[in-house]
Amino acid sequence: MLRCAVLDDYQGVALGLADWSKVRATSFREHFADQDALVAALLDHEIVVIMRERTPFTAELFARLPKLRLLVTSGMRNAAVDLDAARAHGVTVCGTASGSTPPVELTWALILGLTRHLLPEAGAMRSGGPWQSTLGTDLHGRTLGLLGLGKIGSRVAEVGRAFGMDVVAWSRHLTEERATAAGARLAASKEELLSGSDIVSVHLVLSERTRGLVGERELALMRPTAYLVNTARAAIVDQDALVSALSAGRIAGAGLDVFEVEPLPAGHAFRRLPNVLATPHLGYVSELNYRTYFREAVEDIEAFLDQAPIRRLA
Repeated sequence: MLRCAVLDDYQGVALGLADWSKVRATSFREHFADQDALVAALLDHEIVVIMRERTPFTAELFARLPKLRLLVTSGMRNAAVDLDAARAHGVTVCGTASGSTPPVELTWALILGLTRHLLPEAGAMRSGGPWQSTLGTDLHGRTLGLLGLGKIGSRVAEVGRAFGMDVVAWSRHLTEERATAAGARLAASKEELLSGSDIVSVHLVLSERTRGLVGERELALMRPTAYLVNTARAAIVDQDALVSALSAGRIAGAGLDVFEVEPLPAGHAFRRLPNVLATPHLGYVSELNYRTYFREAVEDIEAFLDQAPIRRLA
């Protein structure tokens, strides 16, 4: 039987959510930040299953894993996998389905947590602190600005309308027809969206065009009462500029689920700034999504063993 490693299984649930009996499967709960330690753990494995983009598979890593034959990633897109290097080393790369509703739900959890100050108020309840110390921000009648109006962004827009918000959206190729179909107004520019929104939520794919899309200049356009929420990819927003804006109170706060280095270092500003509500990349972490990931990962493995790979990443 081939050996299969399941990486970054933080909750230790992977082996219980699917039937791995066709392989000798081992689950690793701790993240391997050091490549030498990662190579040592994987050296004798022919199959590796990775969770989203938690562990990058670079050309260097493929070169150091000569036994690797199959790499399975959750989702059908993974920017952290060098597909050209995989092909060069004879490694088949397959993916799985991934639901878009969990990140939508987490986006709204962050928005509500920020605007109603749930963390400090709940903390005060537990610690015997003051009974009411904050004043919540109303959503009804406010403007929700969406950077990106794809599968996730359009669902976030639906919820915003249910709250009675004015929804405006922008991306480089978004048309007025598509925006209207999703129940949003098309902003004339990124700058107009940022300056006119009470809440800005990021729902773009990370690419060379979107990396650093929101930087110091863009953050300066936002209202001092506005909130930024990012459940997409950290690098779309300049992280140093965001820390500076939050530290100086130039925006009211940020809800963050994605970070350029994960797990987020213990001393990072996002862990201690009082106007940040941060979660450890939980956007896609839900029971139904995980069942889909690991059951389809096993299907990918079985198809590969039958010499008929499915869901291959191009």
